[in-house]
Amino acid sequence: MATLQAARASELGFADSRAKSWGLNRAIFYAAAKRGFKHHAKPPGRGGVVQKAVALAGTEYLLGDEMAYAARKGRRVYFTIGGQLQTDADFKRKIESRFGKHFPAAWKEAIAIIRQYPKEVLLSQSQFFNRVYRPRRDELAAKWTEASE
Repeated sequence: MATLQAARASELGFADSRAKSWGLNRAIFYAAAKRGFKHHAKPPGRGGVVQKAVALAGTEYLLGDEMAYAARKGRRVYFTIGGQLQTDADFKRKIESRFGKHFPAAWKEAIAIIRQYPKEVLLSQSQFFNRVYRPRRDELAAKWTEASE
């Protein structure tokens, strides 16, 4: 999840450090949701088709129609859950390290997958999850786990 989400954010224009922060943040968020987190905040007043990734004022950021909280650390903006920043260094430690030397190939594959979809799919939380992530999560997990062993 983290790698595909980071590739999604990168393709939609986030800088590398922010894209990796987004990817790790969304992986943590969805893991919490899977364990029973029932409430998912939707930004108020957002409806219809989203045309681009939008940074909102304050600490709320949107990637398409998906909202996450963010905070500054120095000059960079990172996403946060429960007061914990998800930095690009955290992504490297928690995600990239699992792939070992195979991360560049996994990243390249994730970008190629993301580029197969129109922008409107990438801008939609539900379409991204249902059309991009869900159909290939088991296949990619098995493939990338085997490669890293």
